[in-house]
Formats: sequence, structure tokens, C-alpha cells
Amino acid sequence: MPAATPSPLHQPPSLPSDLILLAESQWLFTQDEMDYTPSVLDGLTPLKERENRSKGVNFIIQVGIMLKLPQVTLATASVFLHRFFMRWSMVDVEGKKGMHYYSVGATSLFLATKVEENCRKMRELVIACVRVAQKNPSKIVDEQDKEYWRWKDTILHMEDVLLEALCFDLSLEPPYKTLFEFLVYFGEEDNKKLRNVAWAFVNDSCLTTLCLLFPSRTIAASALYVGAKHCDVSFRDDAEGRPWWAVVGVELRNIRRACNYMAGVYETSPLRNGTDAGIHNKTPEDGDELTAKTRHRNDPTRSHSQSQTIEGPDGLIPSRLSPDEGSRKRSKESEEFENGHGDQESPRKRARENGDGQLTSDETLKQEEEGEVEE
Repeated sequence: MPAATPSPLHQPPSLPSDLILLAESQWLFTQDEMDYTPSVLDGLTPLKERENRSKGVNFIIQVGIMLKLPQVTLATASVFLHRFFMRWSMVDVEGKKGMHYYSVGATSLFLATKVEENCRKMRELVIACVRVAQKNPSKIVDEQDKEYWRWKDTILHMEDVLLEALCFDLSLEPPYKTLFEFLVYFGEEDNKKLRNVAWAFVNDSCLTTLCLLFPSRTIAASALYVGAKHCDVSFRDDAEGRPWWAVVGVELRNIRRACNYMAGVYETSPLRNGTDAGIHNKTPEDGDELTAKTRHRNDPTRSHSQSQTIEGPDGLIPSRLSPDEGSRKRSKESEEFENGHGDQESPRKRARENGDGQLTSDETLKQEEEGEVEE
């Protein structure tokens, strides 16, 4: 298993500011609380409510692709949608009309383009919403179309409702940026397979309520954990012997909980039609940290001096090689000596084997400077 070593040129990923942590903690819920959302209290089943959330996020993604928006903007919009439905219901009840997930999705995307500074013209956004909603990407939409005005009025009206439901709390720390910082710190930013697996995990999490159960940093660490297990990569402990999850400031138990939640989502996905059940094995949340597959523990028996020196002809000398490289070099020298290619005599030995047994002038001068030759 290849072990990734933290880059000495990069500092450990810094923790988010206390303001962002405080704002994010106000939107975190327990699994039991997720079973009592406004929609569920109004008669919608928890499974149907989660399915509608996924449809709303999928609507955001389809419109975003049509508008060529970056993934971070789509993730921000999905967080807005999930948070909104923790305060509003999707179900029509007496005296109160429910909010449709398509309308909320379009408004969330409109707001996210402003927050992430990836603005698009209102006309472009409305046309994309009409085409995606009617499942006709080539539909001709202009200002004479009644659907155009219906979607525009809906977005403009819903913007104030969305801002009020979010309490104007628009400060987010998307997991994509944090994940990339982790990859750079561990020197795995060029590992395409690992990067793609971790990125896909974050993309899939947007369709779920994972952003309401775990902080953004935990989601990024979980994506790295899944990618490392899938690609058979481990990360070395730091100089203090701390595992990688402690270095990035996340508990291993929370990482495993998030991964197990996504494993359950993959298993129950309607796209699977019940096939290949059980292939997403869950990890025990309270498993032994010392035997974690993604952790590469340092050798406790090797001292610092041993890792920094190699054995030379005159004793131990400093080495710039790593312990593994130094070991390979010593093995190669031993092999060459056994094969008769390493019998390289020292200048002193060759001088003594000359006809008169005298040292060469260079060697004599060197010893005179060292005070070894007496007159």
C-alpha cells in the first residue's frame, strides 16, 4: 500500500474561523430530528421527503450545467435548499401553501450565483429553468412565453422568502476547497484516481442531507477517507505520531459515520433497483484507530539518529536519504561487494601495497596537515 507523506512545504490545513463554525453549527441536526422536518409533520413520509430533496438538487445541477456554472456554486445552492426545507414544508395544508422543490431549487441557484460571484443574467436563468422543468433542452423560450414570466415572478418572489428562512446566513465553507487543501498537504493532488473518487463522494453528498448532519470539514475528510480506501492509499502519521484525521482536525468516528450514511444512501438508491445489494460494506464506527486502513503508522523502534545516518567505511555518517532509500542503498552496496564489484581499495591501502610501501605525496601531505606524520 503506498503511503502518502505530508509535504514539508505546506502547513497543515487551517481550521475555519470561529464565525463560520458557529454559523454552521446552527444548521446541524441529529438523525432523529431529521425525521421530524416540517414536511414530515405535515404528512409526508421521511423517504418521500428525502426523494423530493434529491429531485430539487438534481434540478439545480441540470440548470447549472446548462448555464456552465462551477460545482462550488451548485453545492452552495443545494445547501440553501436543504436548509430551507428545515423551516418550510413541501405539503399544502389548510391556510398555508407548500413550497415546490423546483421553485426553491431555482431560487437557491439564483442566490448562490450572487454569493459565489458567478452571476448569470436573469433571462438566461429563467430560460434554463423552463427547459429543464419541461424536459426539453431545445425549447424556444422568449419573453412572449407565459412560462417565462411565471418562472421569473416565482424566483423574484421566492428570493425574499428564502433569505428570511435562511436568516440571511449566507456564509458557507464548501467541502471542495477543504478537500483540495487536504490533497495538497498530503501530496496527493496529482493522484487522479484518488482525487476523482473523493470529488465524486462530495458531489453525491449534495443530493442527500449530509450537509445537515455533519460539518463541511467532516464531509471533506470523509471524501478523502473513502478515496484512500478505494485507491488503497494510506497517510503517514506526522512527526508527533498523530494520525492524519487528527492533523486535519476531524474525529475518525464522525468520518466513519458520514461514510456509513452515504453507503446506506447508495444501497437504497432508486437507480439501483435492488441490484448488487450489500456491496457497500459499512465500517464499524468505534473500530480500532490503530488498525485503520488509511493510516500508516511510524515505526516506533526506529530512532531519529538511525533515520538520519548511514553506515560508512569510518562509521556512521549523516545522510540525506530517507530510511527506506538508505536501506536500499546499503543493500545494493552489499550485493555488489558479494559479486566482486565492490572491492574498491582506499588510497592508503593501495599506497601500502606499493613496492617500497611508501605513501603517495598527496597522502603524505594530507597526514602532515593532520599531524599524523612525524619528522
